[in-house]
Amino acid sequence: MGELVVVRHGQTEWSRSGQHTGLTDLPLLPAGEDDARRLRPVLAERPITHAFVSPLGRARRTAELAGLFDGGLETVLEPDLVEVDYGGYEGLTTPEIGAQLGGRWSLWADGTVPGETPGEALDQVAERVDRVLARVRPLLADGDVVLVAHGHLLRILTARWLGLGPAAGALFPLATGRYGLLGTEHDWPALTGWNVGCP
Repeated sequence: MGELVVVRHGQTEWSRSGQHTGLTDLPLLPAGEDDARRLRPVLAERPITHAFVSPLGRARRTAELAGLFDGGLETVLEPDLVEVDYGGYEGLTTPEIGAQLGGRWSLWADGTVPGETPGEALDQVAERVDRVLARVRPLLADGDVVLVAHGHLLRILTARWLGLGPAAGALFPLATGRYGLLGTEHDWPALTGWNVGCP
């Protein structure tokens, strides 16, 4: 059985500054493009049969530079892989949100609020990633599957792979340009690699 390779897109201006970037479609910085290029030889060594990519530009560009659109591979843009809709917290840092609330804030405990977009509850994101997992699990019989997406989304997806509630995504920070491996041990879902960088 193959593994699920979960890749967070390369660095953007807002990921560098710590601003929450949900549906705002920012480009990769040059450092983010370098991150994506470093993924290419690592992914080329794996028995990848399919790739699913968030349609947001930063994820698509990461997938392109990592070689996932080069042919010989079924690569699909998957709307369910877009980042969490942060609603009224879009573009703000965690300290800025905490200052608005007069204390601390955590997506995992406090959620989002409506803004220019409605915002999204963790359970809503879990429904999306559960659909993705249902789609990709059968494909793992033939090899690895790559998902290129976003930090909080992939953390929730990892929690769901492991049979945990979406708030358990708090346990799995994933830096830009890094990847994780979701597999099995003795037929049980397992985290087989995490926050791995490329040389």
